[in-house]
Amino acid sequence: MTAPVRLTDYARGGGCACKIPPGELEAMVAGLGPASGTAELLVGLDHGDDAAVVRLDERTGLVSTADFFTPVVDDPYDWGRIAAANALSDVYAMGGTPLVALNLLCWPRDVLPLELAREVLRGGQDVAREASCHLAGGHSVDDDGPKYGLAVTGVVRPEELITLDAGRAGLPLSLTKPLGVGVLNTRHKATGEVFAAAVASMSALNRDAARAAVASGIRCGTDVTGFGLLGHASKLPGPAGSPSRSTRPGCRTWRVPGRPSGTATSVAGAGATWTGSPRGPTSGRSARRTGCCSPTPRPRVACWSPARCRVPP
Repeated sequence: MTAPVRLTDYARGGGCACKIPPGELEAMVAGLGPASGTAELLVGLDHGDDAAVVRLDERTGLVSTADFFTPVVDDPYDWGRIAAANALSDVYAMGGTPLVALNLLCWPRDVLPLELAREVLRGGQDVAREASCHLAGGHSVDDDGPKYGLAVTGVVRPEELITLDAGRAGLPLSLTKPLGVGVLNTRHKATGEVFAAAVASMSALNRDAARAAVASGIRCGTDVTGFGLLGHASKLPGPAGSPSRSTRPGCRTWRVPGRPSGTATSVAGAGATWTGSPRGPTSGRSARRTGCCSPTPRPRVACWSPARCRVPP
């Protein structure tokens, strides 16, 4: 009997950890201005936000985003759900409503069965259906490792637009989902242990939170791999409330304390998990979460490992 396929074995990092670090990305695109168009651009490259927004008319803005990543869990159906919910969350983070999406699939077809890819797509389809968002095809390539996500188009009222740079010091911060799934995902990758609560949180839509935010008049928010931040990103508190010493200019690091068994913090407190780059330490140190804010006026929650934290000059 063949052993079940562990999709996370094919991932160098899951979620944000598989992305190019923000500092390197900013250096790479420095000097590359956006292509000009005829529509009024409300949110674009210079804003560093969750999605781009152009004005169609006085009452309607078009929201456009794309998000895909490597497996964060081994179950292909759950991974499809998580990746789709994460991509849709970028539209919700702008205060918008997703209308239509396209699959983005990279698959090592000579290594992994296509039946698994079908389950990934089925998971994405079910979440899109839950969001009342059309999933109208997409694009696929034969690749060295599996990756999945969506390109999503939605609409937003310009006067209800939620952006990353609208926050002001002193505003309260609300989290639309609990913190800690990154710790549990890294534990899952290392041991195969399944955390149903983490899967449920990551695959849940941020739709209701977005609607509540818009109705409450909130105009500042962002999405960080599926959970929303409403308020000023640089005011994000650590799990215990008190930051340790800063490891980089503009960065604050919080150690995750031990808590009752079964929680993300208890896993981290055991010193067995690192919530950042897959190259980071995996033993002998408690997990850390780092929020980095660039010295520019735009607040950012950018990186997850002190060693890889880059602040642009």
